[in-house]
Amino acid sequence: MTTRFEELDWKPTPIGDISLRRRRDPLSGDDVYEVKLGDEFLMSSLFTEGEIALARLGLAPLAHRPGLDVAVGGLGLGYTAHAALEEPGVRSLIVVDTLGEVIDWHRRGLVPLGTALGSDNRCRLVQGDFFAMVSEDHGLDPQTEGRLFHAILLDVDHSPRHVLHPSHAALYQPEGLSALSRLLHPGGVFALWSNDPPDDDFAALLASAFQDSAAHVVEFPNPLRGGTSTNTIYVAAKASAPESKV
Repeated sequence: MTTRFEELDWKPTPIGDISLRRRRDPLSGDDVYEVKLGDEFLMSSLFTEGEIALARLGLAPLAHRPGLDVAVGGLGLGYTAHAALEEPGVRSLIVVDTLGEVIDWHRRGLVPLGTALGSDNRCRLVQGDFFAMVSEDHGLDPQTEGRLFHAILLDVDHSPRHVLHPSHAALYQPEGLSALSRLLHPGGVFALWSNDPPDDDFAALLASAFQDSAAHVVEFPNPLRGGTSTNTIYVAAKASAPESKV
């Protein structure tokens, strides 16, 4: 049993002070891990349904394909990455996070899924600015210029309208979505987590950049407020390559 509250790590970063905290839930007795950026809560292990759904819904259109190469933007507590690795078709996974401090938590085993991610040879953690990497020629894999992925899953900002840094906003515009689409194989999928309800304006942008798109509402219990809360998962598929004629 841990102490009732413990700050496991605190570091100043270019986007604000980040901290990892562990507390014991008084009702369940379970350890709860929380990440704060400044005074703002970024994530909690109490609420992981949306992060897990991001991987499951994002990879569902590719369930029939073996040998999937997947990229995740945003490591956090690792729930999206871990759920992606549970999908049988996933061959490789790159997880890009701008904060080396967050990657270090996993490598040091300070978070529950750190050991599982670190011991899976399909998974590689990369420190980098996902949003800048999308717009650059090199792409998301520092080891392979211009590498394409079957799926890109993104969970960094609160929503397309509520971004953690102003530089992120360009990704959610037509040019940014087009740049991201170019990093996908034909038929590849882009999936995005949002803490806001479905946004019709953003859904229209997705529909113009991808062949198919949909917004899924994920509902889950909220023991802090009582009742339920929701996240939105956007899933957009790139057009498949045309069949060659014999």
